[in-house]
Amino acid sequence: MLKVVKPKTNHARRILEKRAPKLVENAKKILILHGTKTSNVLNSVLTDIFHLKRAGGNAIKYTKKNGDIRPFESGGETALDFLSQKTDCSLFVFGSHSKKRPNNLVLGRMYDHHVYDLIEVGIENFSSMELFGYGKKLAPQVGSKPLFAFIGEGFETKEHLKHLKEVLLDMFRGEVVEKINLTGLDSVFVCTALDDNKVRFMHCGIRLKKSGTIVPRIELVEIGPSMDLVHRRHRLPNDDLRKEAMKSAILKPNKKVKNVSGDLLAGKVGKIYVPKQEVGDMALAKMKGLKRERRVAAAALSASKNKAHKENENTNLAISNKKQRTG
Repeated sequence: MLKVVKPKTNHARRILEKRAPKLVENAKKILILHGTKTSNVLNSVLTDIFHLKRAGGNAIKYTKKNGDIRPFESGGETALDFLSQKTDCSLFVFGSHSKKRPNNLVLGRMYDHHVYDLIEVGIENFSSMELFGYGKKLAPQVGSKPLFAFIGEGFETKEHLKHLKEVLLDMFRGEVVEKINLTGLDSVFVCTALDDNKVRFMHCGIRLKKSGTIVPRIELVEIGPSMDLVHRRHRLPNDDLRKEAMKSAILKPNKKVKNVSGDLLAGKVGKIYVPKQEVGDMALAKMKGLKRERRVAAAALSASKNKAHKENENTNLAISNKKQRTG
């Protein structure tokens, strides 16, 4: 049996409550790590990713070299799982450089502090944010939401490009909200599929120009970073793990409505139960001849006539019987 350690201080208790599962999860945090050897290009890529995600404390960057992290190898995920649980990060970026795989970048997602899926890309034709003259000034601010544009049919037909699209959306979309202010839409991530294995990644800012009307004219200005992502390898989760990770809790269970059912043709069908109606006791506008007093008097008169008729019949019968006896 595993021993459950209870928090001894209020600060530790609050930290554990933040890390506990919730019906509405917080924004996903990203963990940025360096391998045993990195290049200048790779260091700039990791730094720019950190600036794009640092708003709101959604990014943690470690500069220490991690030689024991090998995401695609068996047993090389232990240190990665530990750091994910320590920092409460559900996304990670791991950069390494070697002769076989130069400027190598591994993007991955975590589930329950274990590696969920992985995708490995190579960096080519990189341009940092500083080369465009903007630096860190136009990095996303707290509360801003970026737009995404995926150009190319490969994002819908190729499995590895579809996987890359999902990972990029999870990394840069920020917190999921129902409503957003239009002023918070200040940047666009443009991903263009150049061929089956290469994607051009660009970050553009939105500029509102005068158009002579109420609606402004929108222009896109490239603010960096921009790079080519060359697909190398990827690993998808198995079906059981995917099914478990895709489970969602019902926030407000639907209350069962009595006597209502659904129909494909008619839509919603309901049954209405009407109680027995006493028409005689209903307060309606009635004709003069149908008033209650007249009906009662007519019924009493009819009853008296019937009674008198029966008495006459009995008298006549008695007289006829007497005549027969005397005769």
